[in-house]
Amino acid sequence: MVLISFERDRTDIVDRFKQTIRKMPEVMSGFYVTGQTDFVLLVTANDMEEYEQFTRCLVQENPDIKRFESMVVLDRVKAGFTVPMTSIACW
Repeated sequence: MVLISFERDRTDIVDRFKQTIRKMPEVMSGFYVTGQTDFVLLVTANDMEEYEQFTRCLVQENPDIKRFESMVVLDRVKAGFTVPMTSIACW
């Protein structure tokens, strides 16, 4: 997982970044979010060397990025994107 924050909050910067990540096969999912972070990316790589190359391309070629944070997933506890259509019950 990669968290991206920009120097400035401008529409052209956001739109350009959206176009960039759409073209990157390493980015499995990308989310434009609210809060301290502007984007959350789910990224895949075969190894850390490949991941380092990805981050260099993404960050070093984009002067608008203020902050870049990586989180490595240790264990997928739950994954799914179905929306529950019934009432939520207590666990």
